[in-house]
Amino acid sequence: MSTFLPPTLLGQTVAQPQSPEEARLERVPNPHPGTLYLTRFTAPEFTSLCPVTGQPDFAHLVIDYVADGWLVESKALKLYLTSFRNHGAFHEDCTVRIGKDIVALLEPRWLRIGGYWYPRGGIPIDVFWQTGTPPEGLWLPDQGVPPYRGRG
Repeated sequence: MSTFLPPTLLGQTVAQPQSPEEARLERVPNPHPGTLYLTRFTAPEFTSLCPVTGQPDFAHLVIDYVADGWLVESKALKLYLTSFRNHGAFHEDCTVRIGKDIVALLEPRWLRIGGYWYPRGGIPIDVFWQTGTPPEGLWLPDQGVPPYRGRG
């Protein structure tokens, strides 16, 4: 994406998109291009639907990225993430799709996403995806989500 379109969702009353295809991710110029810094978004109440049973699935998502020329606009990201509430897809598909959609929008220097999914059928599923090696010199904190321990 090389054309900048001003954000259309900020300051507006917007209906909740009913699917990721309907949602619109938006970006804004990075005020500090060339500066190495990490941006983190945490979505501790992400939901989607099981594509087989239609039952809700829940995850704690952590998205870390190093911006280049663009930042993701946070209201658009929130609406995009909540659009998965009616979307049927497996954990792996949701997690990797979100990462790839953000990469397509921003063309960041680096991105990683951790999808920490709550147990389904007694098995928690964690999904991790990143674009490559983190930039040298980047302060990269732990994502802060402990492994699932149940009652253990």
